[in-house]
Amino acid sequence: MHIFMVRKNVQKNGGKIMITFSNGHTFEYMTASGALGYDGKGWPWERPLDWLDFLEPELFTSVSKTLTFYPKKGNLRCYNPLRCIRLIHGGVVNAVGLSNPGIDWWCKTIGPSVNSAKIPLVVSLFGEPAELVEMVKMLECFDIVGIEINASCPNTQTDILHNNEKIIASCQAVKQASSLPILLKVSVSHDIETIVKETRNEVESYAINSVPWEILFPNQKSPLMHFGGGGVSGKAAQLTTWDLVKKLATLTAVPVIGPSIWEFDDIQKVRDLGAQAISFGSIFLRYPWRPTLFVRKEKK
Repeated sequence: MHIFMVRKNVQKNGGKIMITFSNGHTFEYMTASGALGYDGKGWPWERPLDWLDFLEPELFTSVSKTLTFYPKKGNLRCYNPLRCIRLIHGGVVNAVGLSNPGIDWWCKTIGPSVNSAKIPLVVSLFGEPAELVEMVKMLECFDIVGIEINASCPNTQTDILHNNEKIIASCQAVKQASSLPILLKVSVSHDIETIVKETRNEVESYAINSVPWEILFPNQKSPLMHFGGGGVSGKAAQLTTWDLVKKLATLTAVPVIGPSIWEFDDIQKVRDLGAQAISFGSIFLRYPWRPTLFVRKEKK
């Protein structure tokens, strides 16, 4: 059963549903964490698309690649990004493993140049509750529009994927430590009912992460099995992630951001399931020009 109503923190604009945060930031379209780099402007290989007008970062509220308190090597190597990323039929599987240079690097290198009036930026964070508190305090002085707590990376060896108490404690701790709106990135592996019940007063929207390979393909070996299997996103994950959109929409009035967009018609499909904003993720790897074309087409 769908809930056909304008939810808390949701408003209609010209017939379209949008999300409005407590700080006044409003958006329809978002990029998934890391899709356009650490600053929302795009990775170096995506910049030529911007110059040629095939990519317009200003159309989106961007979510940075996830940061941790300390630098994390993970599985990504700059000389060979395909080491932990594979294109599959109708999607992408990745086992990046949260590779990142750490929050200090972001604050020194990226933060001072962020201008959310031009490209609104949400910073994505992963860590223990105490680490998250320290990180959000470091981010208070920068021009960002929100914090994403990434509680669902399928490529890590921590227990957070299956630790409801830690996820809930993280949201509560960040809420107390920061004035910024909180997004919680969840997984189909989570105990969603418990998490939603205990975080709905702290979280202003829910995003949905990629699907662990073994859930989608239990009888098929992942091309990234040597990294644990990885997470699947894109069209290949739609049945699973869209079921979670529908479930979240029936469980809570907190807005849901719909993922796994692959074709233009997918945008309306996830809205019909209850999503109040649209997230573009792995489509940037396969068809980096499509998100911009889709948004422009909707805005005509």
